[in-house]
Amino acid sequence: MFLVRRLLLLLVDLRTAREEVARLAVSEERLRFSRDLHDVLGHSLSVIALKTQVARRLMGPDPQAAEAALSDVERVAHESLASVREMVTGYRQRSLDDELRSAEEVLGAAGITLEIAGGSTTLAAESDGLLAWAVREGVTNVLRHSRAHHCRIAIVLDDSAVRLDMSDDGVGADGHTGGTGLRGLRERMAEAGGALDTGPGPDGGGFALRVRLPAAVA
Repeated sequence: MFLVRRLLLLLVDLRTAREEVARLAVSEERLRFSRDLHDVLGHSLSVIALKTQVARRLMGPDPQAAEAALSDVERVAHESLASVREMVTGYRQRSLDDELRSAEEVLGAAGITLEIAGGSTTLAAESDGLLAWAVREGVTNVLRHSRAHHCRIAIVLDDSAVRLDMSDDGVGADGHTGGTGLRGLRERMAEAGGALDTGPGPDGGGFALRVRLPAAVA
């Protein structure tokens, strides 16, 4: 019960931070904060919801495992709050390697196997941050919409471009709403001279998210 109380306090702090962002942001700055806030909280709250469901299932048969799941929820809530605070002060740095590690953990907890091809590529800070956002948004969409069992992320860097392809074997484009997160991500890529495409996976099924950035950005 003490853990639950602490989690509620953390969620109150998250809501307060979100409201502060809304007050600070105006015009184009408001749009930028709105986009960033969606990316940070949308992903984190999806993870919190998943871990809470796991804890609820385990509460009766395995209280120890349920407590471990609740500890994970607390950790994610702490990280989310720190992310929002960093975003407000303008020092938010998103690492592609960190997001890939997080994707393995989060998708694994949901019973979705993740295959990563490429990665650990040295990229310029802007490109690394954009691809990190793409992975985070892709994972959020897989968790929310896909009902997938397997997901693949491929990263390829050549002389002309860096490419990130993320695909799953889920229900396909009908399960993905293409909402605020994908729109914001598409805008980010366009601002950097890149592009974001979505559609069926390589074999015609599932859902794929494809990002391209020019070598000048990479």
